[in-house]
Amino acid sequence: MTAKTQTSQSERFETAFNRIHKALMQTIKNAKSDKFIELVNKGKSHAFIRYYEHDLCQFAKLRNALVHEKIHEGYYIAEPHENIVDKIEKIADEFEKPDSALSVATKPVYFFQEDDSLSEVLDIIKKHAHSRFPIYNKDGKYSWLLTSGQIVQYLADNFSDQKLTINSVKIKELFNTKYKHNVIFVSQNSTIFEVEDIFEEYYNKNKKIEGVLITKTGSPSEQPNGIITSRDMLGVEFSD
Repeated sequence: MTAKTQTSQSERFETAFNRIHKALMQTIKNAKSDKFIELVNKGKSHAFIRYYEHDLCQFAKLRNALVHEKIHEGYYIAEPHENIVDKIEKIADEFEKPDSALSVATKPVYFFQEDDSLSEVLDIIKKHAHSRFPIYNKDGKYSWLLTSGQIVQYLADNFSDQKLTINSVKIKELFNTKYKHNVIFVSQNSTIFEVEDIFEEYYNKNKKIEGVLITKTGSPSEQPNGIITSRDMLGVEFSD
């Protein structure tokens, strides 16, 4: 193999490594250092970084060996295997273009107006087993989140009254100030990384997010295109 080919593959590896390093610096918030390994350790709250942690650490070792042992600019004493170069370039591509939050969201989102009947919600639960429903006011703006737990509690508290029927109950009657669900809105252009940061931020504050609602621009006045819960984030998977 010629020295030119060796240099080409080594340069490809170093270029891809630098792309990943730059993406890490842009992705990891509040990092105390911009060192590659420290960014990887800090960023393990992201499923994507956890998945590639071993590879990233091995890349860092190889990069140090290549760069520190470089004889002169453009000439490396060692050559990465072609499979390694292909892999680091693939990972660099994924870091620079992470999956959208919408790609892991539950879709479609079933949402209702406050004056809609509870029976409509129960029909959706029966057909689709959904458990969270954004409720909008008459002006078309998000108002609160109705959960299946609230519905069960309402039925338990009220249906000893034989005069009460499901069809007569309006959704607004289930609103209860003791249920304060944290719901965050993001735009449909948001990435998985951004949503994971939101969940981590609330976790560090010892607060729970009931859901992240995705709308076109992230406005509560827009209809939801998807909803992400902590369970959805646990289901994020990456493959070689």
